[in-house]
Amino acid sequence: MSFNIALTGLNAVTEQLDAISNNIANAGTTGFKSSRAEFGSIYADSQAMGVEVLGLTQSISQGGALVTTGRSLDLAISGGGFFVTKASNGDVNYTRAGVFGADKSNYLVNVSGQRLQGYPVDAAGNLLVGAVGDLQLQSANLPAKATDALAFVANLDSNESVPAVGPFDPANVDTYNSTYTTKVFDSQGKEHTLTQYFVKTADNTWDAYYYADGGSVGGPQALTFATNGSLATPVGEVTVGFPLAGVDPMSVAIDYSGTSQYGSDFVVTTNRATGYSAGEQTGLAVEKDGMVYANYSNGQRMLQGQVVLANFTNPGGLRNVNGTAWSETSDSGAPLVGAPGVGMFGELSAGTLESSNVDLTQQLVGLMEGQRNYQANTKVLSTDKELTQVLFGAI
Repeated sequence: MSFNIALTGLNAVTEQLDAISNNIANAGTTGFKSSRAEFGSIYADSQAMGVEVLGLTQSISQGGALVTTGRSLDLAISGGGFFVTKASNGDVNYTRAGVFGADKSNYLVNVSGQRLQGYPVDAAGNLLVGAVGDLQLQSANLPAKATDALAFVANLDSNESVPAVGPFDPANVDTYNSTYTTKVFDSQGKEHTLTQYFVKTADNTWDAYYYADGGSVGGPQALTFATNGSLATPVGEVTVGFPLAGVDPMSVAIDYSGTSQYGSDFVVTTNRATGYSAGEQTGLAVEKDGMVYANYSNGQRMLQGQVVLANFTNPGGLRNVNGTAWSETSDSGAPLVGAPGVGMFGELSAGTLESSNVDLTQQLVGLMEGQRNYQANTKVLSTDKELTQVLFGAI
């Protein structure tokens, strides 16, 4: 009996050493989670029969250290969740190894060629939330876009006096109180200037004149203010339209919402115009909420999609597969998919990777303990053999 019990001990320790060996081998593997052999005693009608390995538990909830790489498509999850990848045969895997890149078709893939899953965008760049699919980057250059709107918020100084010299003349600074110039773009992406001149006409009343590239294109537009300094009219946008040679006519909707008239200096707090020149793609950026943007040489960036994460009711029930990944099982439950930084899902950290969570010191201690247990069980076998030899020698 003792011989068989010692054999179960040897088998169990061998499985334990296999788990420790695998942990040590993957101490430098990105996103790896260590495993531990769990022992359980064996009995038959209260008769001790030895030991067995009940299973391997994974330390999935224990994160590894985040290491900075500086590579824009190296991603780490700060918190719970897994990246979702899909193989060409349709198999879906879940991983914490965030080493991604673009393939020849501009799909975001991991080193095994599996495509990263997320919310894609439509042709207009709108995020299709709820439609999880392969994330694909747009490789084309960004075409020029004409300026069609201007959000303009300023304070006009109520201490100013009505100009004594008139009529308004942009060449004569004595005929207006304040001016501000905004850069705008035509349909070919060429730059132009849109200058506004503000002339006080009476208490709480101003006129705005508009000039493009030095030529008059509109005005006067009356701006009136309430006695508390808030803007009374116009309500809504003021449209300034003008033709340009060789390009589409310009039409800029100016929104003065928030503009005020207080007894302080003229100051512009918002001057945000749409439109831009054509640009070439210069790189990618991934935000902590999983939004993937393409950066362009003209200072613009366009949304390419959003990385999604998955989590499980019982992550320990996931099955290990090649490539430092896991697959869904009945024990893990169905995946819950969502955006990074929401609820149970951690935020993304771009330019970093999650290291293996293997503690080498702990594993080496376990290795020595396993060696000692193995030697002890072999001692039982040798002692049992000696006793048997003594028994047969006495006969």
